Amino acid sequence: MSTDAARSTPGRPRDPDVDRRLAEAAVELYGEAGWAGFSIDAVARRAGVGKASVYLRWSNREELLADALRLAIVHIAQVSTGSVRGDLIDLARQFLELYLGPAGRASLRLGVEVAQIPGLLEWYQDLGESQRLAARRIVRRAIEHGELPRGTSTTLVLDTLCGGAMFHAMTVDRGDRDRAVAGIVVYAQRLADFVLNSALTERRTP
Repeated sequence: MSTDAARSTPGRPRDPDVDRRLAEAAVELYGEAGWAGFSIDAVARRAGVGKASVYLRWSNREELLADALRLAIVHIAQVSTGSVRGDLIDLARQFLELYLGPAGRASLRLGVEVAQIPGLLEWYQDLGESQRLAARRIVRRAIEHGELPRGTSTTLVLDTLCGGAMFHAMTVDRGDRDRAVAGIVVYAQRLADFVLNSALTERRTP
């Protein structure tokens, strides 16, 4: 919650379930309608609560969406499984869980609209940096251990892995989403193997 929203207010204590419903409704609405279609009225209707309940927590739609997205979209965690293949699989799994999860549509849309939404650009840039750092450490460690040749491009590894996960999520039909979510680990393995084989082949090419 924002600083103002976190302050205690007189009267009956806030209901955590209402907080959760409003945050989930905000993320869902933004994923479907974007910033242009995002409003406090629409979030309140979707969450099934009165508009006054929203204003008890947030002063405006910018604060509401910023807090909801920060809760829903997590940073990519650093990984160290003991092998470059295991690391790439774990990284791919995280990307796929992000893009195929409840906040997936919002995350994809945010990549296009973040500059239009006050208060989110710096946080979003930090999110991207966490992705780059995770991939950079994987490649650097793999080179040190002799699993990847020197000169392997971290940028290409990240672009292929993240881009592949993103495109996969974007092209999954609504009716196939549950099956895609259930198959995240298998697809992460296939994607990681493709990236690893491509990196090895690229360095062998004269």
